[in-house]
Amino acid sequence: MGTFCCFLTRILFVILIFNCCFQFRSHAQLLPLEEAAIPEEFTNLAFLRELWFFVLNRDFTRNYFNGSIPTFFSQLKNLSILGFLGNRLSGPIPQEIGEIATLEELVLEDNQLVGSLPENIGNLRNLRRLLLSANNFSGSIPESFGNLKNLTDFRIDGSNLTGKIPDFIGNWTKLTILHLQGTSMEGPIPSTLPRLTNLTELRISDLSGASSNFPNLRDMINMGRLILRNCLITGTIPSYIGDLKSLKTLDLSFNQLTGQLPTELQSLESIDFIFLTNNSLTGAVPNWILNSKRNLDLSYNNFTDSSPASCQQSDVNLASSFSSSQGNSIAWCLKKDLPCNGKAKHHSLFINCGGNAIKHEGNNYEVDLSTKGPSNFASIDNRWAYSSSGVFMGKENADYITTNQYDLNVRGAEYYKTARLAPQSLKYYGLCMRKGGYKVKLHFAEIMFTDNETFSSLGKRIFDVSIQGKLVLKDFNIAEEAGGVGIGITKEFNDVQVNGSTLDVHLYWTGKGTTAIPDRGVYGPLISAITVTPNFKVDTGGLSAGAIVGIVVASCAVVILLLVVLWMKGCFGGKDLENKGKIDNAKISAYVLQEQGNLLELVDPSLGSKFSKEEALRMLNIALLCTNPSPTLRAPMSSVVAMLEGKVPVQAPIVKRSSDNQDARFKAFEILSQDSQTMVSTFSQGSHSQISNSSMDGPWRDSSSVSLQTTDETREPSSSSMLLK
Repeated sequence: MGTFCCFLTRILFVILIFNCCFQFRSHAQLLPLEEAAIPEEFTNLAFLRELWFFVLNRDFTRNYFNGSIPTFFSQLKNLSILGFLGNRLSGPIPQEIGEIATLEELVLEDNQLVGSLPENIGNLRNLRRLLLSANNFSGSIPESFGNLKNLTDFRIDGSNLTGKIPDFIGNWTKLTILHLQGTSMEGPIPSTLPRLTNLTELRISDLSGASSNFPNLRDMINMGRLILRNCLITGTIPSYIGDLKSLKTLDLSFNQLTGQLPTELQSLESIDFIFLTNNSLTGAVPNWILNSKRNLDLSYNNFTDSSPASCQQSDVNLASSFSSSQGNSIAWCLKKDLPCNGKAKHHSLFINCGGNAIKHEGNNYEVDLSTKGPSNFASIDNRWAYSSSGVFMGKENADYITTNQYDLNVRGAEYYKTARLAPQSLKYYGLCMRKGGYKVKLHFAEIMFTDNETFSSLGKRIFDVSIQGKLVLKDFNIAEEAGGVGIGITKEFNDVQVNGSTLDVHLYWTGKGTTAIPDRGVYGPLISAITVTPNFKVDTGGLSAGAIVGIVVASCAVVILLLVVLWMKGCFGGKDLENKGKIDNAKISAYVLQEQGNLLELVDPSLGSKFSKEEALRMLNIALLCTNPSPTLRAPMSSVVAMLEGKVPVQAPIVKRSSDNQDARFKAFEILSQDSQTMVSTFSQGSHSQISNSSMDGPWRDSSSVSLQTTDETREPSSSSMLLK
C-alpha cells in the first residue's frame, strides 16, 4: 500500500506541474503579476512528499511565484522536501514551516525573504539540507538550530545575519557543506569547527570583530574547497594544509597571515587554484610556485628574497607582492603601490572594460579584451593595468569578459554593451599619473540578466567599490541603482587625490547576491568603462603667464644689455671707444653666462622654480641668435616662429675661451665691436651654406663662434665706428 501511495503521489505531482505550467503559460499575459501566487489547493494533496517551485526551463514565462510563503503547508504531514529556489517570495518564513516534522530538505535560496529565522525550525530533527542563501534575513542564528544534528548541508550566504558564528555548529558532525559567506557575522571562527571532519566544502568570508589563529582543520581529509577569505586570521599557514590531498581550491586571501609559504603546499597534487593575495607573507617565493602551471595569486604581500623578473609568471600573479625595502632591485610592478618607473606624465584615462577600442564624446577609450582572470595581472603600455583574482564557484571555466547576452535594448553609450567581470577581486590602475585631484567616472550596465519576468530576470549582483583604498560604494546593485537591466549608470567621484603616481579602483565581491541565476557563476563585480580626467589645468609643455612675463623681461634685458655694450663700444657713434673701460661689472655678459652653463641666471628670481627650464633656455638662446651683430647670422623669422613653437630645436652661438681667467668677462664683447662687414666676410661662407641648407625639420644653428681673449690688447677702432663719429 505504501508503495502504491508513493507511486500515486508522484503521478499526481507530475500532472499538477503540467497543469500549472500550461495554465500559467496560456493566461500569463492576461494576469497581473500578483496573481501568480501559490495555490491553496495544494493542501488537498495530503500525501504529497516532495514539492518544488523552481523553473528549470526559462521558456516557462512567468512560471514563478511571489508573495509570502503560505502557512497551509504545515497541513502536508508527509512533506519531506520543500523547495522555493529562485522565486520572488518575500516576507518572513512562517512559523508553521517549523511544524512539518517530516521535512528533510528546506530550500529557500535566491528569494527576497526577510525577518529573523524561526526558532522552531530547530525542531525539525530530520532536516538534512537547509539552504537559505541570497535572502535578506536579519538577527542571529537561533540557538535551537544546534539540535539539527542530521544536517549535511547548511548555506546562508549573503544575508544580513549578525552576531558571532555559534559554537553549536560543532554539533553538526554529519555536515559536508558549510557556507557562511557575505554575512554580517563576527569572528572569531569557533573552536568547535574542527569537529566537522566530514566537510568537503567550507566557505566563510568577510567577518568582523576579533581576529583568530588559523583553525585546526587537520582531520578534514576530504576537504575539496577551502575558502576562509577576509576572516581576520593571523599567524602562519599551517603545514598540514599540504596533507589535504583532495584540495582543489584554497582561498586564504585578505587575511593577516605572516611567515613563509610552507613547502608542504607543493604536495597538493589535486590543487587548481590558490589565492593568498592581500596578506603579509614574507621570505622567498619558491621556485615550484614560479614554475607552476596552476592559477596562483600571491599579489600584495611582503616577500623579500630573490624576486622574479616580472609580475606575471605564467598564471602566477605577483603584482605588488614584495617589500618596499627592496628598493630599485626589483621590477616596478613587484613594488608596493606600483610606483612609476619614470616620470609621472599621465593625467587622464579612458578604458572600455571588456570591449574594443571606441571613441565617445571625443575621448578614445582603450581596448580591454584579455580573457584571463583567475590570477592575472596585465599592464598596458605602462599607462594602466588590471589585476583579477578568484574563480567562479560551480563554473570554473566561466568567462571574465561579457557582452549583451540577451539582446537587451541597452541604453546609453557604446561601452555599456560590454563589461569585465571578476568572481572576487578586480583592480584597475592608472599608472604614472601626475599628482593632484581627479574626477573618476565608473560606468556600469547590467547585461547578464533578462528584462522580462522569467527565472533569468531574478538575479541580484551585489559588490563593493573602493577608490584609493576608500570605500565609495557599499552593497552596490547595478540594476537596482539604474532602474533595470540594460540601462547604463555612471557613478562620479569628483575629488580623488593621487599623492604618489598610481590611481587604484578596486571592485570587490563580499559574498552577497545570487550566484546561480541565470546560470552558475553569475555573480561578483562587473564594470563597463572607466573615465578619469584631471581637476587641475594640464601643463602640456607651455609656460604659465608668470613664466612668460619673466622670460620676456629677461630676454629684453639681454637685448638691452647687448645694445648698451655695442653703444659703449662706439658702434652707434654715441660714445668714444676710450669709455669702454667704464663698463659696470654688474652687467654680466650673456655669452659668458651661456659658456658657463648659467644662462638661467637671467630669469627673474621671483619665479622660483615655477617655470619650464627647457623653454626658458629656448627663449634666451633665441634672444642671443636674434641679437647677433651680423644681420646675416640672425635666424629668419620663419625659423624663430618654429623655434618658439618647439618644432625646431635651437642652438645659440658657441662661446670659446682661450683661458680660464675670470677677467675675460670684461672683454667678452670686444669681438662684437668688429665691423659687421668683417664678421660677414669671416662667416659668410659657412653661414650662407647653413642658412640655405636649414629646414624646419632640423635645429637652427648659428655658425659663428665668439672667442673671449684674455690679452689686454687695445683693438683699433673699426671703420664703421669711425664713420659714425
